[in-house]
Amino acid sequence: MAKNMRFVSHSRGGTAEVLEIAETATPIPGPREVLIEVEYAGVNRPDILQRSGTYPPPPGASPILGLEVSGHVVARGAEIDEWKVGDSVCALTPGGGYAEYCLADASNCLTVPRGLDLKQAAALPENLFTVWHNLIERGRLKAGETVLVHGGSSGIGYMAVQLAKQYGAEVLATVGSDQKAEFCRKLGADLAINYRTRDFVAEIENHTGKHGVNVILDMVGGDYLPRNVRLLALEGRLVQIAFLRGSKVSEFDFLPVMVRRLTITGSTLRPRTVEQKAAIAQSLRDRVWPLLETGKVKVVIHQIFPLVQVGDAHRQMEEGQHLGKILLQVR
Repeated sequence: MAKNMRFVSHSRGGTAEVLEIAETATPIPGPREVLIEVEYAGVNRPDILQRSGTYPPPPGASPILGLEVSGHVVARGAEIDEWKVGDSVCALTPGGGYAEYCLADASNCLTVPRGLDLKQAAALPENLFTVWHNLIERGRLKAGETVLVHGGSSGIGYMAVQLAKQYGAEVLATVGSDQKAEFCRKLGADLAINYRTRDFVAEIENHTGKHGVNVILDMVGGDYLPRNVRLLALEGRLVQIAFLRGSKVSEFDFLPVMVRRLTITGSTLRPRTVEQKAAIAQSLRDRVWPLLETGKVKVVIHQIFPLVQVGDAHRQMEEGQHLGKILLQVR
């Protein structure tokens, strides 16, 4: 194991042009950590925000970009017995994934699902931790309910569509093109709406007979908030996971929230404790890994970029034309 490693530096932040390959010391695992020799790293929206300087890492986290990786364990802390050197893993990380070596808490690592390779495994942690916690735990989605997933063709969106379908829900999705709509339908969406050409509120009200939907998973925010509330059925739940259009609206009427007993909630994954993430990881092992291993939930990789082309990967993410997951090949 080399004393130094290559990593992606974003300096003080800015556009994708600030990204460059640099060198730093290889990290040393703590008592409950493993050191992973990274093969692939996932590219996620929080990476874009951190690179731009608007999403600083939480205290104690690596300043290096990258929240999920796959690879092999090359060192482990003194208190670890569940992983051994040479194991293939994928992991949710607090940062540090855009590097040749990355630390992860042992409890936040998962085996590579049977039948999947390291490329596919790298596309799992950030999206599935997020989808499981927000859609199933916070959103309390149940069989027979109707769920609306905004951004249904994104990395999080396409996993939410599939997982909701496996839970027996009727799945509606909004997307930005007809191609993305067809992509969502092939993954199980019952209705996919191109919001650029159709009024998704009117379409969903017509589809549901104005009864509304039970759960909405939203990453848009801004002016979507009042429209989401309008679409929620009695006792409906809105789960907010990001704000592509901002976290504020000029005015908002809370009366429907009271009258229809609605729940508005949300979360961010990165600041959660190791123990909270470990609980989600256990749920994924028990409930989602079997779906991956039987092919009921599929991994879709849009494109893999070599590490030196990380700027191109970020630009593709920002353009928003991808279907599924964008990855970096580190080795």
